[in-house]
Amino acid sequence: MFSAIPAFSKKGDIIVADEGVHWGIQNGLYLSRSTVVYFKHNDMDSLSKTLENITSKYKGTKNLRRYIVVEALYQNSGQIAPLDEIIKLKEKYRFRILLDESNSFGVLGSSGRGLTEHYGVPVEKLDLITAAMGHALATEGGFCTGSARVIDHQRLSSSGYVFSASLPPYLASAAITAIDVLDENPNLLTKLKNNIAVLWKGRL
Repeated sequence: MFSAIPAFSKKGDIIVADEGVHWGIQNGLYLSRSTVVYFKHNDMDSLSKTLENITSKYKGTKNLRRYIVVEALYQNSGQIAPLDEIIKLKEKYRFRILLDESNSFGVLGSSGRGLTEHYGVPVEKLDLITAAMGHALATEGGFCTGSARVIDHQRLSSSGYVFSASLPPYLASAAITAIDVLDENPNLLTKLKNNIAVLWKGRL
C-alpha cells in the first residue's frame, strides 16, 4: 500500500483515512503529498461527517481525486472494517476506496478471500485492493487488484514497481502454493476460526 497510494493520489488530492491504519499505509499517505484527513478509528459516524464536510468544502472543485483508505482487518487493533457501510458512504459521496487486505487475506471469508467475501460485497465495488503476502501466505512481496485500467496505471506509476526488482520466482511459487493449500483444505480456515474463538475466550 505504501507505493500504491502515491501512484494514484498526488498533491492537491484528498485522502480520508482511518486514524488506526498501520505504519506502511501512513508512509504511503506521507509520500503521496496529498491532503490527508483522518476519521476516528472504525467509526462510521465520524467517516460520514468527514466525507460530508469535505464534499461541502470542495464543492465545485474540478479534477479533484478523493479517496477513502482503510484496512480490512486492522493490524493495530484487530478490528474488522464494516465494509458494507463504507461502500454505502463511498457511493453516496462519490469517493474511491483503497482497501488493504494484508491481515485479512487467507483469514476472513468462507474460503479466505478476505473482507469482500466476509461481507458478500462484489470486489468490483472497490477501486483498489492491496495485500502483503508475508502473513497468511508465509512468503514475501505483495499484490494489487483492480480493473485492468487501474492496475495498468499502478504498474507504470508505482515506485515499488519501477525502482525495485521483481519478486523471485520461488517466492511467487510459494504464494501460489499457499493459495492452492487454502483452496484444497477449507478445514484450515475452520480450525483457525476455532483457535481465534478459544483465544478470545481466554482473553475475556
